[in-house]
Amino acid sequence: MALELNTKAPEFNWVDEAGINHNSTELSGKWTILYFYPKDNTSGCTKEACDFRDNMERISSYDAQVIGVSPDSLKSHNNFTQKFDLNFQLIPDSDKAICNLYNVMGEKSMYGKKYMGVIRTTYIISPDGIIKSIYNKVKVEGHASKVIEDLLELKK
Repeated sequence: MALELNTKAPEFNWVDEAGINHNSTELSGKWTILYFYPKDNTSGCTKEACDFRDNMERISSYDAQVIGVSPDSLKSHNNFTQKFDLNFQLIPDSDKAICNLYNVMGEKSMYGKKYMGVIRTTYIISPDGIIKSIYNKVKVEGHASKVIEDLLELKK
């Protein structure tokens, strides 16, 4: 089932690097840029993460936060975060439960082989948990800037 604009964002749980359980309701009170990406340390995913990292001061000035989600493990996320000095949280979704909740799994193709994987997708979620923007099949180039522009418009 596709998620729609102006509907409540699905709630989800995760465990952080300290082994502490969290719920997405903890993200409320701020605008949230929730982005889903296929894999740590790949060229497109690295470029996207670094673009959000490099724009974090601007994003924070709009009382917003960035959260990245992929099926990678916590260890992989920790290495990716350290390697590229990322300044936002990455949530591991090894069982793809969050990806399925947000309807970002789909058929992909590489070297002629078809497989199910994460379709690069971003949501802007309001402080009260409502989906305000959806970006499907994201092209990495210029994406962070577009999200920031739209966030500014949404805050007006």
